[in-house]
Parts: sequence; structure tokens; C-alpha cells
Amino acid sequence: MTDLLVKLFVKNWQDAANPTVRTRYGQFAGIVGIACNVALSLAKGAIGLVAGSVSIVADAVNNLSDAASNIVSLLGFKLASKPADPGHPYGHGRFEYLSGLVVAILVAAVGIELLQSSVDKIMNPTPTEFSAALVAVLVLSMLVKLWMMAFNRRIGRRISSETLEATAVDSRNDVVATGAVLASAVVSALTGYDLDGWAGLAVGAFIIWSSIGLIRDTVNPLLGTAPDPEFVEHVRAKIMSYPGVLGTHDLMVHDYGPGRQFASAHVEMAVETDPMESHDTLDNIEQDFKDEDGLIITLHYDPIVTNDPHVQDLRNWIDRRVRAIDPRCSIHDLRTVPGPTHTNVIFDCVRPTDLALSPDELRRRVEAIVKEKVPDAVCKITVDESYVSSEQ
Repeated sequence: MTDLLVKLFVKNWQDAANPTVRTRYGQFAGIVGIACNVALSLAKGAIGLVAGSVSIVADAVNNLSDAASNIVSLLGFKLASKPADPGHPYGHGRFEYLSGLVVAILVAAVGIELLQSSVDKIMNPTPTEFSAALVAVLVLSMLVKLWMMAFNRRIGRRISSETLEATAVDSRNDVVATGAVLASAVVSALTGYDLDGWAGLAVGAFIIWSSIGLIRDTVNPLLGTAPDPEFVEHVRAKIMSYPGVLGTHDLMVHDYGPGRQFASAHVEMAVETDPMESHDTLDNIEQDFKDEDGLIITLHYDPIVTNDPHVQDLRNWIDRRVRAIDPRCSIHDLRTVPGPTHTNVIFDCVRPTDLALSPDELRRRVEAIVKEKVPDAVCKITVDESYVSSEQ
């Protein structure tokens, strides 16, 4: 059903990677969510007031807050689609992350409110009426929310949206909450023990616990996370596939919202090759990333001496020994400057951010390794922090 609705209401739905189409997806999901949640809120609110059930009324308020979350999501997609301007040269894509954070906070607020109302019901119990209409509206609500969970998850994954993924989790929480309300109503009707307040308390605690995970997931991209290892490997493999490329390192990726990623990397090429030829190759790589991946990447040319076997052997030997410290460590840009009394050995060493050794400790370890091979070496080692989750 989701695909049918998308085909009917999302223009050019096949091109989900297109920023304009992606915005249409997000706005359509927001409108569907508003319509469903308002309808459920009205139905459950009426039944809850008639039955005198605090948990059903709270569930209705929860649906109303979900509608508000859908409005926030709708605005988030709209604002995120604004083009770049002089004050925001990288665009406004992070508005979508902000809207996801607001949705997560609203989910937490609903959980806290439900806890408060449930405690009040436990301290001051009032009878809850049980009826076929109550069961019908709660079962219908669970079915609608199950569909909404699948709907938002499917679209969220299609367009890589943290906001819609959060909305899908919220819909799942609603299924659990409504199921608990229904179960407590049935048990209360059969046994005479009013479990309405206790059910609301359990549901409120579950919603708060779930909201903590949502907040963490939406805050992470705002703080800046390491790129996905598969993405890192894709970028590395693509760069290495071009003629003349000997190696690549120091990849950095900056995320300014879904579909708005910028990157930079160093590319090693033979110093003996005409610099104009190497520069042309780098230009082609940058343009291909833009055209084929939608990624704006800036590449730095690192000239490497390839016709000196001694330097090549030294580089390979040091690199193997450094990787023995930690497989994620590596060296690059090695060059030597022999002199009458000593030899300058100059290179960069990549250090994973979670390595137990500090930068200074790693530098001393690597310097000791170099002196095993070149006793008169004066090392000039620059320790580079790794900004990706997987360094090849």
C-alpha cells in the first residue's frame, strides 16, 4: 500500500536520491501522519472520556502530540530544502536533524506526562468503564499504528531519514502503549481490579526509555559522527581505481544534512609523472564523485618518489612495523634527506582516535622503530588523527 500511495502522491518517486523528490517524500509522510494521528486522537479521546480511563485519554493526547511531531517533521523537510545562501553556504539540510531531535523530545515529554497522570490515577483511583466500543477503537488504533510504523520505516530507509526512522519508532511505541491499555482494560473487566493507572505507568516508562535512544540517534549527526565504513571503502576503492593513483589517506567527511556531504582526501601519485597529468586525473575524480555520487570532494596531491628502491623498502618496512602496533595505524608521505652526520626521515603516521597510546607515546614508539633500520635517523613524524571509522 505504501508504494501505491507514493506512486500516486510523490512526483518522480523513483528518483529518491534527488533532493527535491526527497523533500516530497518527507512532506507526504508528514501529511499522512497528521491525518492519521488527528483521527485517532479524536476517536480515543471521545471513548476515554466516556469510559473515564486516564490511560485511554493519555493515549489520545499521545496521538495529538504525534500529530504535532508530524508537523515538526513536515516543517523540518521544508526548511531543509532551502537552497544555500551567503550565511549558510552548505545549505540548510541539518534542519531535518533538528526536527528529528524535536520529535524525540516530544516523545519524552509524552512519556513524562503519562507517568504523572498514571501516578495520580493510582493514588486517586476512579472506575473505568469497559465496552465493545472501547475495544474496537483500541484495536483499530493498533492496526493503524502498525501500518504507520511500516510506512514511515519504509520511506525513512528509502530516503535515509533519521526523522522518519524516529517517527516509525514512535508509532511502534504507540502500538505497545495501546496494547497495554487494552490489556489492562480487559483484565480490569474480568477481575474487578483496576489496572488502568499501573498500565499507564508501565507504558510511560517504556516511552521515556525509547525516547532516550531516539534523542541519542538524532543528536549524533548534529555533533558529527564518523562516516559509515562501507561509504569509506567505496570512496577509497573509487579513488584507487583511477590510473596513476598509488594510495589515498586522510579522508574527512562533513555531513550538512542528508544528501549534503562534503569530503576531502589526500591522493598519492608518482612524483616522476607530469604534474599537469596528475592534476587532470584528480580533477576527473572530483567531477566523477559529484556526478555519480552527489559528493563534493576536494583531493590533495601527494607526490611520491617511486624510482628510489631504498625509500620504497624503508616505507614498506616502517609501515608493517607500525601496523603491528595497531592494524589501523599506517604511515604515508615518507621521504628521506641524507646528510653527512644524520638522515632526516620525514613522514605522517595515522593514529585511531581510540588508540590507547597518546600521540606523543605513539610518536616515540614509531621513532624507535625507525632507528632500528636507520640508526642515524632524525625523525620528523606528524601524527594524524583518523577521522573515519575504518582506515585502509
